[in-house]
Amino acid sequence: MGHSSPTRGFTLIEAMIALAILAIVLSIGMPRMNDWIYAGKVAAAGQFYAEGFTLARNQALTHNGASRLVLSTNAGNGQFDWRVDVCFPRPETPCNETSTNWSTPLLAAAADPEGAAGFKSAWRVADALPPSTELAISTGGDKPLAVYFTPLGWVNPAIAPRLERLDLVPTTKMRGKAPASALVLTLAGIATRCKPDVAATDSQRCPP
Repeated sequence: MGHSSPTRGFTLIEAMIALAILAIVLSIGMPRMNDWIYAGKVAAAGQFYAEGFTLARNQALTHNGASRLVLSTNAGNGQFDWRVDVCFPRPETPCNETSTNWSTPLLAAAADPEGAAGFKSAWRVADALPPSTELAISTGGDKPLAVYFTPLGWVNPAIAPRLERLDLVPTTKMRGKAPASALVLTLAGIATRCKPDVAATDSQRCPP
């Protein structure tokens, strides 16, 4: 009967070497992984607001009425939540900043053709976005936190000043972990992404 060779296990020195190698790999890989996750969250933040602009424009076209996108500060992380309202203008009841005929998250607009079953405001919270201590989101100055769309889906030029741009810039503590970006809203109601910190000859550079 043959004899099987004894099973050889790790020695203490070999185990310590393996742990040291693992520690080195983790120390190199973890920061890069964290940077990748952060960059993904910044990109998702841009998409979050792009969806708001797109929904507001689409609701104006769908309902053949006015719509608006309104930003409000999220109490948790300091970023902007957004809400999309619709309104059905009449000569005696225009849909402007002071109108009370806009839809709300609980009620359809006063003149909605579908009555109480009509469109109720869409409200999205920014809870999943990086906090304002990591990502600065601004409206490009002292611009209002709202923009209004006509029934044709164009930005309403009669209501000004208006929200025209959102800048998303990593804060000092996160600088270099993700590129700065921006969303610019054209008069046609289209939100386009651009890069504020690239050469003037770059086709993706934001307009001045």
